Amino acid sequence: MQDIVIRRLLSAAEHNQAVDLQKSYWGDEAQDLVPRHMLHSIARYGGHVLGAFDQAKLVGLLIGFIGTDIDVDDPDARPAMANLLIMSKRMVVLPAYRGRNIGFLLKIAQRDLALKQAIRLVTWTVDPLLAPNAHLNIRKLGGVVQRYVVNFFGLAEADSLRSDRLVVDWWVTQRRVKERAKGAGSSLTLKQYFDVNTPVVNRADASGKWLRPRRMTDAPNSTFALVEIPRDFRALEAADRDLADEWRYHIRDVFPQMFAAGYIVTDFVSGDFENRRRSFYLLSRHFDENDRRN
Repeated sequence: MQDIVIRRLLSAAEHNQAVDLQKSYWGDEAQDLVPRHMLHSIARYGGHVLGAFDQAKLVGLLIGFIGTDIDVDDPDARPAMANLLIMSKRMVVLPAYRGRNIGFLLKIAQRDLALKQAIRLVTWTVDPLLAPNAHLNIRKLGGVVQRYVVNFFGLAEADSLRSDRLVVDWWVTQRRVKERAKGAGSSLTLKQYFDVNTPVVNRADASGKWLRPRRMTDAPNSTFALVEIPRDFRALEAADRDLADEWRYHIRDVFPQMFAAGYIVTDFVSGDFENRRRSFYLLSRHFDENDRRN
């Protein structure tokens, strides 16, 4: 494969390519796509529209816009400029190019833009049950999570379960993020967490082909805790929709309890456990708030 080049998309022709690339994941429905005219406005007014190119071919796309995290109805809210952030709305890589670090390169290019704009926080939402996304967002990029939003997109009841999201906060000036941008990610293993008696609060039943969720134990009084998810949720979902929904209801119960107990997601680990490969979010209770913001 030729070297991948990451650059901003600024022309109408490039934005047309970006619309076509979105269809590789979200389909042809106009309501599911960010249109060309919107990409133009985002790119022109400080937003992030980044493309990954294999020579002339657009193979990856990232879209983000400048926002603010305030309640406009709160009379005591700080000015919007005091809470500026980049909302990273969308990222997609062509199927044939996945697994080649392109998502990581797009995010690092986004970090570079945010730093030029003196914006410290980039945030985005993720499906809590997708292990590959968690590996990139938490393990490789150094994002942290302390919010779970039920039905983030406000969908009708029939679809709301698949609309739950974790909110990733990526503090781009933070020490852990700087280290990961240089390729020095977390080196701690699942075994090392087990060696210091890190509890699994929702240890799954691994007796069948697919993992089955067990009822969560009480939030532990420990520095670290592990929350398990299926290693390949998409395959599980395709094979057994009822079990997939059981996992979604389960994780909807687990994360809010852990966050209410003072835990924050700070790592994601996979490793051999009970004779199969397993995946876990690592949550830390005594997380340094000053370190998170600096």
